[in-house]
Amino acid sequence: MAWLSLLLFLPWFGVMGALYWWFPRQPRHRARTLFDVSMLVLALLVSAGLMHWGYRVGAAEVADGLWKQIMAVLYAYGGFLAVMVLALLLRPRVLQR
Repeated sequence: MAWLSLLLFLPWFGVMGALYWWFPRQPRHRARTLFDVSMLVLALLVSAGLMHWGYRVGAAEVADGLWKQIMAVLYAYGGFLAVMVLALLLRPRVLQR
């Protein structure tokens, strides 16, 4: 049931990932493509890991079954956003080299 959180947020992650990929449009070279792909994969992996952690936290602390899903979504979304913000801040510095 923990994967339900990722399944529900996958379209939104796709929209945010597409915006990250498309903007700014230039320069588009091999280093940027490699950096962007690695950051998007890292964001998805971090999101999945934090989703499972949030599910366990919700299951351990709260008796209501709905909170397991809510905690999983919150952790997954926070992890995805954290990696995307870090990628946006690092992309200009990494690609200057």
